[in-house]
Amino acid sequence: MHKMRFFQSVQFKLVIMYLLLIIVAMQVIGAYFVRELEGQLEKNFQDSITNSITLLDYNAREEILKNTDNTVKLQNDIRELLVDYSRASSNIIEVRIVDEKGKILGTSNLNNQGVVGQKSNDPLVKRTLSLGTTSEDKIYKDESNKNNRVWVNVSSIKNKGEVIGAIYLVADIESVYKQVDDITNIFITGTLIAMIITAVLGILLSRTITKPIVEMKRQAYAMARGNYSRKVKVYGVDEIGELADSFNTLTKRVQEAQAMTEGERRKLSSVLAYMTDGVIATDRRGKVILINTPAEKMLRVKHESANGRSIIDVLDIGDKFQFEDLMEVDGSLTMDRSTSDKPYILRANFSVIQRETGFNNGVIAVLHDITDQEKVDQERRDFVSNVSHELRTPLTSMHSYLEALSDGAWEDKEIAPRFLEVTQNETERMIRLVNDLLKLSRMDGGREQLEKSFVNFTDFFNHIIDRFEMMKKETIMFKRHIPKEPVIIEIDEDKVMQVLDNIISNANKYSPDGGRISFYLKKYENEIEVSIADEGLGVPDEDLATIFDRFFRVDKARSREMGGTGLGLAIAREVIEAHGGRIWAERNKSKGTIIKFTLPYSDLPEDDWE
Repeated sequence: MHKMRFFQSVQFKLVIMYLLLIIVAMQVIGAYFVRELEGQLEKNFQDSITNSITLLDYNAREEILKNTDNTVKLQNDIRELLVDYSRASSNIIEVRIVDEKGKILGTSNLNNQGVVGQKSNDPLVKRTLSLGTTSEDKIYKDESNKNNRVWVNVSSIKNKGEVIGAIYLVADIESVYKQVDDITNIFITGTLIAMIITAVLGILLSRTITKPIVEMKRQAYAMARGNYSRKVKVYGVDEIGELADSFNTLTKRVQEAQAMTEGERRKLSSVLAYMTDGVIATDRRGKVILINTPAEKMLRVKHESANGRSIIDVLDIGDKFQFEDLMEVDGSLTMDRSTSDKPYILRANFSVIQRETGFNNGVIAVLHDITDQEKVDQERRDFVSNVSHELRTPLTSMHSYLEALSDGAWEDKEIAPRFLEVTQNETERMIRLVNDLLKLSRMDGGREQLEKSFVNFTDFFNHIIDRFEMMKKETIMFKRHIPKEPVIIEIDEDKVMQVLDNIISNANKYSPDGGRISFYLKKYENEIEVSIADEGLGVPDEDLATIFDRFFRVDKARSREMGGTGLGLAIAREVIEAHGGRIWAERNKSKGTIIKFTLPYSDLPEDDWE
């Protein structure tokens, strides 16, 4: 979330707008107030001076009329009159009286008595004497100092309508403007104080608007991050309060919708994740938008690399199909991904995703691993072929010998017994084959139950080896690596004996003269390991994993000559796995093959063994 500065906030803008409105209002009010105040003060000032001139006008007229012939006495009387008049008002700077000819009769300025008797050249005086009107003006006493304005008033002295003189008055009006300036400063100071108070109040008042908005903003950011637990506080029942209440309702609805969507998503994810089949979904352009874990494993691709790629490339079928072809595939598509080491076959079913309008929105592909199914089908076919082949050979031999006997060979005392012996051997071979098949069938169907009991495997193993040692060829040597201490395990004694008989019998059959068969027994924490190693021709490395398959033979011709059915090791694997163990084959270091298997083992207290 971008950090907002104060001057960028709504609160700052509201306060600034409020202050600007206050400033504009105060400027308008101040300008009008100062202008009116200044005019009123000027008028009051001038009126007060003008009113005082009335009395001076009367006294001056009397003195002029009284001392018409005596100029000196007139000047003295006028001077005393003006001095007394100027003392009555502190704002009067100087007052002069001139006669009808413009000659100055007297001045109130004691320091400027030299002008008495001189003619005044002031234009205001000349205009007043000539027109008989009152003239006034505001001038600067000193042009270099703009803060010394004076008000000059020239009024005529009349006698029976005839101008006999004029009163020239200079008053200090700057005090009026200073008073206006003082009032203006007070007004400005009050305005600033009012603005500060207004700003503080504006901040406090704007918070009542901005605080709920800020909380709603934080809640919006929290909702964007998936947090719906917060609620906006409702401060009132105004529009902001209704907005906050609506926002809380919206948050609740979004939370419910999100929870529902998340629940559906988790259900879908769980279904897709725990499906054994692979699922791939595309958009309308054939780009992969969804692929579950089983599909990733089946196709050996990663989620990141598959997303966004064309399904044609992911399935690696671009040489035969285009994306448009998948929408028209009828039935399923089989993809053979087998290698030289391992078969791997996939089947894909395609379904078109359509909107309500009928517009194709993509394709869903469901992948099935049918390798095991194909393997079972192939094994079934191989099984039928192998059984047929295994039965056909002895049956053909028996048919030939019986036909010969029926043709008269039974009368030959030398040939007939040999023919009958071969027929009997082939019959016994077929019986063994059928018995082994029945046993495997029962074990596959779970009908072969294990009858377990506790056995000292050390004695059990030695006993079986002793039995074979009595029947072995003298040129073959047995070598035992078996511990002397007892190893007590729980097994089905008959079935494990059959496993050992089969393995030792094969080792004995295929060991050459002078060969050695080694027997090993190792005890681990949770299992025992039995190993039987011969020095025969051995099994090729590529066949080590398949010698436990049914009807598998390394040397088929030799195996049939020795009476083998090809099912012994397959039965051994079923028995060992039924006990919870493992069985496998390895190449002997020198030559020959090692067959190993394990059986579960756990230590028993001595009291449990009797």
